[in-house]
Amino acid sequence: MSSPMRIAMISEHASPLACLGGIDAGGQNVYVAQVARELARLGHQVDVLTRRDDPSSPPVVDFASGVRVVHVPAGPPSFVPKEDLLQYMPAFARTCRDILAGVARYDVVHANFFMSGQVALSLKRWLGMPVVETFHALGLVRREHQGSADLFPPSRIGIERRIVRLSDALIAECPQDRSDLVRLYGARERKITMVPCGVDLSEFSPIARAAARAALGLDPDEFIVLQLGRLVPRKGIDNVIRAMPLIGTGARVLVVGGDAADADETLTPEIARLRRVAADCGVGRSVMFTGHRSRKELRLYYAAADVFVTTPWYEPFGITPLEAMACARPVVGSAVGGIKYSVDDGVTGLLVPPRDPTALAAALLRLRRDPQWACEMGRAGRARVASQFTWSRVAAELARVYRRVQPLPSQRPVRTTLAHGAGSFAAMAAVPGAGA
Repeated sequence: MSSPMRIAMISEHASPLACLGGIDAGGQNVYVAQVARELARLGHQVDVLTRRDDPSSPPVVDFASGVRVVHVPAGPPSFVPKEDLLQYMPAFARTCRDILAGVARYDVVHANFFMSGQVALSLKRWLGMPVVETFHALGLVRREHQGSADLFPPSRIGIERRIVRLSDALIAECPQDRSDLVRLYGARERKITMVPCGVDLSEFSPIARAAARAALGLDPDEFIVLQLGRLVPRKGIDNVIRAMPLIGTGARVLVVGGDAADADETLTPEIARLRRVAADCGVGRSVMFTGHRSRKELRLYYAAADVFVTTPWYEPFGITPLEAMACARPVVGSAVGGIKYSVDDGVTGLLVPPRDPTALAAALLRLRRDPQWACEMGRAGRARVASQFTWSRVAAELARVYRRVQPLPSQRPVRTTLAHGAGSFAAMAAVPGAGA
């Protein structure tokens, strides 16, 4: 058996703790949380370094057996939009250096997102640790699809190019991600390993539709379309609403997501825009905005739906289609990014062009008129995620990448203890498990 590794995961804006019910939990939060847990189950020790965004957050939190979350002071101890965080990354990097230099040697740094990658390259220069990068989203791809709506600073592109050039390994989450890294950033193929996102089959599993609807107080006879995720324009939720008049009466869209349990428009302006779209289309009463729901509740919503729909303009990967398939529900998705990889067209769901309500409506009508076929797709989806998209498999593949980038013993730099400390973090080495 290979010896256990000590792994530093950097996720500057997406803490795994948000997955315990926080409203800001998105795909990166889930990824970091699940990968860290599964790496620990393989016997490795993982520290996740994330920016401290709450003054009440303790310096170190035991997240799971073998996993700790370290809150790194950088900028104000409050929420800052990720588009505005780049200015705080030099301070974040310096504090990470003090933390990591104060304990036993880490074998690898796994950076998540471009700002974490920038920090990781500084750590590589200072401490000699190999760097593995998962971008989760690429600035040039975002710019292609969002144009002036992209609020990240232009310097993001240069930072990403430097990460591509200097990282020891790059993780592509799907074939499109690999292609974009090569096409737009000149990444070397041999540096890229494709490792998809995953799903927790114990968290997401089939429930009888009737039981799920009863638990949620939903009509047992309606044709229910579920849209779940962050409420931002690029997710194409308006596309789903515009398709509704074309699929007939007795249908409803559930829109799960937002910044409040009661779908408060002042906290989630996108809800107000989508409500106007629904009213203009004459389907205002057929679109229900549930607001934010906890991770534990999501399984019920997936199970209550006849079909899960996700039609973003672009999607680097997308974890929600995997969750829906794990709950044995067919998926209708945009033929973009990771969705066209995770959804097997005609087997586990149907792929349609983005921004095309007519094509989406046609796909939904096919499933509505053939519920037996829809059920077969759901069963096939469950089998697909169980065989290819589990977090345990993801973690095992990542661990193999970590092993490959390890320098030979004779090539490892000599570590020295830095003279300056990191305030309350200087005592981190004394935390049980810190030097194991």
